[in-house]
Amino acid sequence: MSRARPRVLVADDHPEVTKAVCRLLALDFEVVGTVADGSALLEAVPRLEPDVIVLDVNLPKVHGLEACRQLTQLNPALIVVVFSAMSESELSDPLTAAGASAFVSKLSSEDLPATIRRLCAGSS
Repeated sequence: MSRARPRVLVADDHPEVTKAVCRLLALDFEVVGTVADGSALLEAVPRLEPDVIVLDVNLPKVHGLEACRQLTQLNPALIVVVFSAMSESELSDPLTAAGASAFVSKLSSEDLPATIRRLCAGSS
């Protein structure tokens, strides 16, 4: 990845979670926007051109994994980090099928910046 500060879009329908994630990521990344549903996510990605999407799976309108599948088919280089309270074991097969890059539990959000940094370094 050529940018000094990768561009991140946060997709979560819980405003307090969104605020906390944005604060956490703003130190290392350029947070280019937030969306609260899957339909808004699909519309925002071409306009905002993020390098990384932090994605909750249980989004209204278009499910997060369906949005992920559509976005990664259009742009396989897009990094999608699923950020969910569900367990990784519940989501393992659907995450892979949708093209997600990684999973981070909302219960351990301190891993989120490190995961994004690792994925961005690997895509350079």
